[in-house]
Parts: sequence; C-alpha cells; structure tokens
Amino acid sequence: MPGSNERAAVLAAQYREQGYCVAGEALTKAEVAALLDEAMRLCREEAAGLSGGAAATGAADDMGRFLAIHFPHKLSPLMRETLAHPRIVEVLTEAIGPNVKCMQSMLFIKNAGKPGQAWHQDEDFIATRDRSLGAAWIALDDATVDNGCLWVIPGSHRPCVLWPLRQHNDPEYDFAPQSYDFPYRDEEAIPVEVAAGSIVFFHGHLLHKSLRNRRTSGFRRALVNHYMSAESLLPWWRPGGPHPPTQDLRDIVMVAGTDPYAYKGTEDVNRPYVRLEAAAPAMT
Repeated sequence: MPGSNERAAVLAAQYREQGYCVAGEALTKAEVAALLDEAMRLCREEAAGLSGGAAATGAADDMGRFLAIHFPHKLSPLMRETLAHPRIVEVLTEAIGPNVKCMQSMLFIKNAGKPGQAWHQDEDFIATRDRSLGAAWIALDDATVDNGCLWVIPGSHRPCVLWPLRQHNDPEYDFAPQSYDFPYRDEEAIPVEVAAGSIVFFHGHLLHKSLRNRRTSGFRRALVNHYMSAESLLPWWRPGGPHPPTQDLRDIVMVAGTDPYAYKGTEDVNRPYVRLEAAAPAMT
C-alpha cells in the first residue's frame, strides 16, 4: 500500500489532469456513522429554526423534508472538525498548496425522489482570484447512478473559462441555474459512483451535476466543503452587504499551513440556512 504522501501525490496529479479525483473510503465506517447521527440531530433540533427552514413541513426527525443545510460546520463541532480531516488535508495541500482555508460547508440530503443540480461550475458562485477553488465531497451513503451521484466532464476545468448561466424549468434539477453553451457533450460525462466514506475532490472550474434520486426510499447524503489557497483573497458574497461582494471575506477556517492575512483577523457573518426544493436561488 502506498504511503499517505505518495497516495496524495497520485490523487493530486489526477485532480490537476482530470479536474477531479476520488479517495476511496477515506473515512472509516465509525466516522461516517457519527456524521450521519450528527446530520440527523441537525435536522431534528436545528434546521426548522434556520432561515428557510420555517417553510418545511413534516415531523421533527424527518430529514427528507430538507434538500440541504448550508454552513453546518457552524452548528456542529464534529462537522467543523471534519473540515480538516487528515485525508482531506493530505490531498488539498498537494493539489492547492501548503496553506489552505475553507469558507463553506454544505450538508446535502437528497431523499428519494428529490432533484439534483444541473451542470454548473463552483467558481461561478465562489470566485477566487487565483483559480484555486476546490471541493471535498464526502459521501455519507453509497452514491450511485440511481440515487443521484455526481456526474463530471473530465478535463472541463482546463480552459478555466466560466460558461454562461441561465435559469431552467427542468424538474430533474433544483432551482439553481445551469451552465450552458460550453463545448462539451453530455456523452462525455461520466458518473462518479462511490462508496460511503469516499471523498470526491474536484476543481472549481469542473463542469459537474447530479440527477434526481430515482429510488423509492432512502437518501443520497453528502457533506461538501469548499477550500482555496490562503494566499488568495476571497472576494465573496457578504449577507446583507454591498454588491459587488466584499474584497476579502474573512469568515474562514484555516485547515492547513499559515494564513498570510492573519493580521486581518476573522469574522463570523455567514449564517447557516436551509435549502428547500422550491427555495430561491442561493449565493453558494
């Protein structure tokens, strides 16, 4: 078995070449079980009281009434700790650089019958100055074609072009806008089926999507965190703030190395909120 440094170097090379890579079953079964228990706790005890959650109907422990919870690391010490999981950090420090910060987490729930998200690029929503944005998508259930796994177009990150966005009315997907007019065909897309505990890393310019959960019961849950180089400023959206976004949002968590802008301090401005199927488009 390769050591962690060698393993991370191989995965980072795939990330740079293909725009994504998979660390198979990187979390233990016990770690996955703990995160699932914490996800249920958030849905039972926290979610209905968050922005967007008041519109949800159903029993307090009905996780399936929510599509996603944004910034769950601000509600859960375990999910905050997971931002810097060793298997995440070992790949990111090879793929992005030695100094890495996190600005966002999302708990996707996707119950049976719930929609996916159309083609998009994460850099459209979290723009970095140095094209360093990357995601760590942690599968909390086995992710398969029939329950709505990720689909990617390998290599579509290489031009570093952000393709135009538009709204759509396709019931296969939720309300988020879709990328279009890009020079790739759907036939070039591949499904990324992974076992629970696996981590899919992907570049902020990679075109990716997911389809509806076509099963009659069960979830396709994932904890997704976004990262970037700490050397880069974060010109991102500030809730209730001016447009365009702030030049350097300091609501971040360092997960590796040192922060060259530590003299600015940090802030806590992004508030956790719930995404429902019919909710308005989010800034994340």
